[in-house]
Amino acid sequence: MPKTFTNLARHALNGATMGTRWSALFHMPFDFKPAEVDAALANAVAQVDRQMSTWKPDSDLNRLNRATLGEWVSLPEQLMSVLKAGLSIGEASHGAFDIGVGDAVTAWGFGTADADETAIKAARIKCRDQTYRTLELDIANRRARKHADVYLDLNGIAKGYGVDRLADAARLHGVEAGLFAIDGELLALGTQPDGSAWTIAIERPDRHERAPHSIIELSGAAIATSGDYRHWVEVGGHRLSHTMDPRLGMPLQNPPASATAIAGNCMSADAWATAMMVLGEAGLSCAEQAGLSVLLLSHDQMRSRGCGLFMK
Repeated sequence: MPKTFTNLARHALNGATMGTRWSALFHMPFDFKPAEVDAALANAVAQVDRQMSTWKPDSDLNRLNRATLGEWVSLPEQLMSVLKAGLSIGEASHGAFDIGVGDAVTAWGFGTADADETAIKAARIKCRDQTYRTLELDIANRRARKHADVYLDLNGIAKGYGVDRLADAARLHGVEAGLFAIDGELLALGTQPDGSAWTIAIERPDRHERAPHSIIELSGAAIATSGDYRHWVEVGGHRLSHTMDPRLGMPLQNPPASATAIAGNCMSADAWATAMMVLGEAGLSCAEQAGLSVLLLSHDQMRSRGCGLFMK
């Protein structure tokens, strides 16, 4: 019997991961038991966190971070995929996205300790080595090695990859359509039961209230938003964005209020949203070359500028 809108039940699942929460929204027949898929989704993101966390000392990423220069480190396939994508987007964005900003993030006070002037100076020197030039991957043998002193941080791409893994896990359990998200990273799989695209709100970048700036319809694509209005630190009386300019080893100066990117997968959307925060309007041509849809919102009365599917 074909599925219809009336014989489908709505399921909304969620759980903790990566210091925030994952969520999944989908419709299935009334006899569908969600417990098994719920466990599969939780396991999928937990695996990503175990491999890619900078907060877990025994993560696979931190094994690579602790390795000496030139030492090959065997890594799981998922982490290798994210490292490969991170280096590729780093090169395509001319260094605006860089997975080697871990020292700068920590030095400026976005880790467990306060900002440290000595560490900041050291991090700014290290930023001269672009990670896509100094991290070598051996994909066939699933291993990597560093050729420069760099502390890898996948916070700008791992959550997006986690969303992709949520969707993959759901598919394996027969879920053909749904919305899957971690924070501001979201993937729209298929369509709603009535055949329409999923309705997605892009948040107005306002520190004081949560409200939509615009609404888009999305199907078979992923969207991610990065901004400076939710996470920051104050250093010397100045409020600093949590997004680093990898080329300078310091927080962004006068960035867009937010950058939203649409891509075929959430890992790419996540990384490119970060890159567009760094590049701003100067990066719109880069986004077009990469086949992205991008929306930039400025602090100047939330003025928007973009390219692609929903900003013409």
